[in-house]
Formats: sequence, C-alpha cells, structure tokens
Amino acid sequence: MNLHPRTITVVALLSMLALGALALTGLWHPNAPAEAMKVYLPQITLATVLAAGLVDGINPCAFTVLLLFITALTTTLQVDEHNVNGLRARMLGLGSIYIGSIFLTYLALGVGVLTSLDFFTRQHIPARFGALLAILFGLWMLKDYFLPELGWRLQAPARVGTIARAMARKATLPALIVGGFLIGLCTVPCSGAVYLGVLSLLALQPTALQGYAYLVLYNVVFVLPLLVILVAASSRPMVNRLAHWNLHHKEWVRLALGSGVVVMGFAILVTV
Repeated sequence: MNLHPRTITVVALLSMLALGALALTGLWHPNAPAEAMKVYLPQITLATVLAAGLVDGINPCAFTVLLLFITALTTTLQVDEHNVNGLRARMLGLGSIYIGSIFLTYLALGVGVLTSLDFFTRQHIPARFGALLAILFGLWMLKDYFLPELGWRLQAPARVGTIARAMARKATLPALIVGGFLIGLCTVPCSGAVYLGVLSLLALQPTALQGYAYLVLYNVVFVLPLLVILVAASSRPMVNRLAHWNLHHKEWVRLALGSGVVVMGFAILVTV
C-alpha cells in the first residue's frame, strides 16, 4: 500500500507527540506541583474550566444533535400548537428538560471519574494519567481533522441523530429525559478529551469540595451554548443559520478542540 507523504508526515508528528506525552507522564515518579504553581492553581483552574466548558458546549456532536432535536421538536409542536407564544413556551419548557437531562448525565459522569481518582490515591498519578489520556484523545481528534480517511473517527454513533429526532417527535417527559441521557453519553466520544483534561486538573485541587464546585461550574458553562440555541430556536431562520454555520465549521471546531486539549494536557504534565 502506497502512503501519501502528507499522511506519513502527519502520522509521524502525531506519534512523536504521543510518545513525548508517554515519556513526560512519568507515572513511576510523580511529583507535587511547585509551591509557586500552587499559588496560581485556583486562578488557572477557573480560567481553564470556563474556557473548556464553553468550547466543549459547541462541540460538533452536541451542537449537531441539538439542532436536529430542535428542528424535529419545532415541527411536532407546530402541528399541535397554532399560538406563537404557546409554541415558544412549550419549546422552551420541553427543550429545557432535554438539556437538563444532558447536564445531569454529563455531571454524573464527571463526578464518577473524579470520585474514582480521589478514591484510589491522593498522589498526582491520577492527574498525570488523566492528562495523558486527554492528550491521546486530542491527538486522535487532530488525526480526524488532517487524515479523516485513516481509521476510526471520534464521533457519536450514527443512530444518535435518529434517536434524538424520534424522542423530540414524542415530546413526552420520559422521552426527553431518556433522549437527553443518551445524548449526554454519546457526546463523550466527541469531547471526552476535553472533559478528561479538566478532570485531571480538578484532581489537583487542595480540597475535594473545591474540585466538585469547579466540576459543577464546568457543566453549567457546558450547557450555556445549548440554552442559547434553544432560545434562538423560536426563529426558524436563526436555526437555519446555526445549522449552516455548524455544517461549515464543525471540522474547524474539531481542530480547535484537539489542539486545545493537547496543549492543556502537556501543560498539566509539566506542572504536576
């Protein structure tokens, strides 16, 4: 099989970064953050949580699926509701239940991982291991951008969009909760790298309470873009513009997510 020089170059660079991350992780000899680093850790964590949560909220998986959900929900409600104000109120109510289910699912996943890291050890091995995994997933996202035809892609299963539309058409409380739960789980392949990087940073917090507080904040910021889309969804032209933007920029978002996670992961490894 003949490989294109560009493919060889990209694979070589990504492999070098992966090997560098493995070497830098140094699981056999973890060290605590320097005293100078501890002083700035809360500020760094807050800025990282806010930025990562916002970027994660516009990841291609969550963004695409929510647009599909809103389109199906709008179509369903317009059949049964002719009053514009009533239509908007029902859309906001049902959409909020759906987004709330995503929020609780994503938060529960983060609590589970963070609790596990805290349970196994108080050393800095969990932070290093989480940062390493984040880097590897970030490199995979970069591979998907530069070499989309090579191997598997980090993305939600193809059936996720179908499930989201089916749940939206039912427009019942159980369907919305189940749909949000499934979407919350299925966004992990797309943006799990970002979450892992943040969780590895949260594992370094002086107290468990502080780490969990940052975790809640991250998830609140994570759903903010989804709420903005929901509010804007009362205008069909706005939804169409958002769908058009997502279609033409989702690969750039993937590149930004992957690059940001790799940088964040290496920053954690060199400071803990």
